[in-house]
Amino acid sequence: MDIYEPSQNPKGALIDIHGGGWFRGDKSKENDLASVLAENGFLVFVPNYRIAPEFLYPAPVEDMETVLSWVKSSEYKFDKNNIGFIGSSAGGNLAIEMGLKTGLPIASWSGMIDIGNWIQNHQDVVPSKGEAQDGGIQSGPNDALYKWAILNYTGEDQDLIKKASLLERVTKKAGPMFLANSLNEFCPVDPVFQLAQNLADLKIASVTQIIPGTKHAKGYLNQAIDYTLIFFEDCFKKNK
Repeated sequence: MDIYEPSQNPKGALIDIHGGGWFRGDKSKENDLASVLAENGFLVFVPNYRIAPEFLYPAPVEDMETVLSWVKSSEYKFDKNNIGFIGSSAGGNLAIEMGLKTGLPIASWSGMIDIGNWIQNHQDVVPSKGEAQDGGIQSGPNDALYKWAILNYTGEDQDLIKKASLLERVTKKAGPMFLANSLNEFCPVDPVFQLAQNLADLKIASVTQIIPGTKHAKGYLNQAIDYTLIFFEDCFKKNK
């Protein structure tokens, strides 16, 4: 785990979860976002986690639970009531997982939200990893890779696919969420609205930011960062 410390007393701590479709990625790729968060007064923890196909769902979720427990008991000086998660793509999915489990505030940029329903509705799509290059998912949808990533993460196990689905698991214990997505990108936008509605039905606050174009996750960092910072600052002020 990498740790980015602010130059001032921390406003709170953020656990920054890297993306990569649950099958690749590394904490080092979060240097850009984690540096901005630290520059704006947050103590930032950036962990690695177990990835597929060697480790299937829910291994990365369990890793995030371990990270959270460590952060809470660490000797770093900050208000332990002010902890949140932020993640992009598969990291956004894991951030939502933690928001559902813990009630902590989370920010998800292009989170892979719809799993079970998406698989059911896209049976004709042939899964393909393809080149799977980072730049290749900044230019719009790639249903073949989206399906491949889900099946790789769950081992094509129907029970795991159901358990990994987020939209059906929203309960009153979920935390507030900031949900960003581009209109025509790798991750479909409709599940963002569905998740926000499910939260609203249970009187849980959320903020959505829908960005024009095809950029995915940190591809729109400059557009999403200001609203994300405001979201966490607002959540943490309410805890004081």
